[in-house]
Amino acid sequence: MDKSTLGGLVIALGGIGVGLMLDGGKLTQVLQPTAALIVFGGTIGAVMVQFPLSVVFQAVVQLKDVFWNRVPESDSLVKNLLQYAYKARKEGLLSLDAELERIKDPFLRESLMLAVDGVSSDDLRKMMELQLDYRGERDERVAKVFEAAGGYSPTIGIIGAVLGLIQVMQKLQDINEVGKGIAVAFVATIYGVGAANLLFLPCAGKLKIKIRERQVIQEMTLEAVVSIMEGVNPRALELQIGSYLLAPPASRESTSKVAVMQ
Repeated sequence: MDKSTLGGLVIALGGIGVGLMLDGGKLTQVLQPTAALIVFGGTIGAVMVQFPLSVVFQAVVQLKDVFWNRVPESDSLVKNLLQYAYKARKEGLLSLDAELERIKDPFLRESLMLAVDGVSSDDLRKMMELQLDYRGERDERVAKVFEAAGGYSPTIGIIGAVLGLIQVMQKLQDINEVGKGIAVAFVATIYGVGAANLLFLPCAGKLKIKIRERQVIQEMTLEAVVSIMEGVNPRALELQIGSYLLAPPASRESTSKVAVMQ
């Protein structure tokens, strides 16, 4: 679980709830299933109108990246890249052909496969950069799904409030019911504004950060493969990788020792 996401939600919802109770309110006053149905149903529908269904499904799948931290892959990737660099320097680039089947990262596997197949470094860079650009555009659409939801939900909340007021107007003869009805009607506005600022927009922002982190790793991978093709000294490659990851010197030193032992 992402501690930042979980902690942020707990603090935000807790602060709102405690503030409500300190002001003399009750949590049951804002727990309105009808308002939630209007806001979330309307927002999802509006998003589906704007985006293709495949993009909406992709956004739902990638939502897990907001709430769960993946195991960092950069350390093992750096170690593997340095191992490949030392092996290619000692045994030649074709010796990496035996490593391809064991590589799980599709971007690294495809890059090394093209290198082993004799594609020039310039052509390889162009091909893989095109793939990076395409992946980047596809991932950006996922973040835009949540940004769009953050724009729609407050307006849908106002629609819910208006619908509630319409029902209230039909009960003007009972002043007590009018007061309760108005309070319930404005709960939809709270849901719309709250969902936008506590869920949709923060999710979009965190996904952008995650997407950029993946892009940096892939850019580093591409530069490392090109350097291996050009016969760059593995020590220089290690420094080049460090400029991408800004890894602590101790971890880079340990990684280098492991690679040399290989």
